[in-house]
Amino acid sequence: MKILILGAGVTGSSVAGAFASEENDIVVVDFKQELLDALKERFDIATVTGNAAHPNILEQAGIGNTDMVIAVTDSDETNMLACTIINALYSRPKTIARVRAIEYMKNPHLFGPNGIPVDIVISPEQIVMESIRNLIEFPGVLHISDFAGGLVRLFSVKVVADGALTGKKIKILKERLSDGKTRVVAIFRQGKPLCVTGDATIETGDEVFLVAPRKEVRRVLNELGKLEPPLKRIIIAGGGHVGKRLALALENDHQLKIIEKNPIRANKIANDLRKTVILLGDCADEALLLDESVDTADLFCAITDNDGVNIISASLAKSLGARKTICLLNHVSYTKLLPGTGIDVTVLPNQETLGSILKHVRRGDVAQVTSLCGGTAEAIEAIAHANNDEDSVVGRRVDTINFPAGIVMGALIRNSEVIPIHHDTVFAENDHVVMFAMEKKLVSSIEKVFQPLNINSAKARD
Repeated sequence: MKILILGAGVTGSSVAGAFASEENDIVVVDFKQELLDALKERFDIATVTGNAAHPNILEQAGIGNTDMVIAVTDSDETNMLACTIINALYSRPKTIARVRAIEYMKNPHLFGPNGIPVDIVISPEQIVMESIRNLIEFPGVLHISDFAGGLVRLFSVKVVADGALTGKKIKILKERLSDGKTRVVAIFRQGKPLCVTGDATIETGDEVFLVAPRKEVRRVLNELGKLEPPLKRIIIAGGGHVGKRLALALENDHQLKIIEKNPIRANKIANDLRKTVILLGDCADEALLLDESVDTADLFCAITDNDGVNIISASLAKSLGARKTICLLNHVSYTKLLPGTGIDVTVLPNQETLGSILKHVRRGDVAQVTSLCGGTAEAIEAIAHANNDEDSVVGRRVDTINFPAGIVMGALIRNSEVIPIHHDTVFAENDHVVMFAMEKKLVSSIEKVFQPLNINSAKARD
């Protein structure tokens, strides 16, 4: 597939890296030559220097035979204009545009049939906000994401010394979670995946991923000793797009404070938020944190646009007594700095955003993708179809599907109902299957057996 990426910033770079490793033909456009040079040193891609919304630059990038355009420059206006020009001048490839400003997203008709011609609009700030809100809803987890329209949730927990999971074999857990609808799908030890078998033993420090029906998540967390008290008193460091969205989503049910350094921005969000206290100041100022009783806060959420500030302020808040801390990091390499800081959970915006793009690129009928573990693993919701091919899963038992080691089935949804997965379960047409691929190279095996008869029929509905 030929993919044209507009923008070589943090998001564009992460998207280019994800697709360049999958034998795609990648071209990246940006007006900053130094960003393009850095990308070419890391990946086997082509680059074009210039304004991503100029027709001559799009021509140089080979827009005429491009399959997909992903517009993720730092400017919403450039992204939308580029998609408009592509629609007007070319035999239109599928377009995906990042739109960050909440003001654009308020009007549902703006990107409708008679609006700006963008096939898929993604809002990283909204995606990240929802991720953080899920973490606040379930404070005992490291990650949580929805599949099958919210019917199923994938979540992970950290194994602590002398905890309910420590030293347990997977088969013992299966007996405790015996409904057949809740499954352990992955164990990561020191960042590396382990084969999930009945005899695998869970150790202190492991990150364990489970899939469960939405309504069962709290019960499962309680069984595992990971159901923590609610987070009510929350301090948000950073009043940018994510901070404002998060406050709007939480302020009716939580006690919120936002610390914002920019006086213009602080004044603006103060006019938009009704029940949130806006504080003008430095979120890494110890005196300010103490004045605002950070020691009694249930959560300190560091989500400024500066990774260094987020690490410092979250670590400081934790040392001053905040019960839990969440830290947003744009650079995955910075996670290596976190051991010893006391920071509880990290959120990687580019990883969260990548899944929303990947589901439109994956071959086969894929409804949802979540990128995990720094982009090294994926959880995929695929739809089963009879495709006149022996590789189709329809009509076959689970134990006859020869997936390579590292692919684990997590949930089966049939007619909007989660049903247990057993060795003799037979797949039916339009079943939704949630699977965990411990390595990205395994995804092609999933794509192959969930291929519809006409691959374009599934993608066309997007």
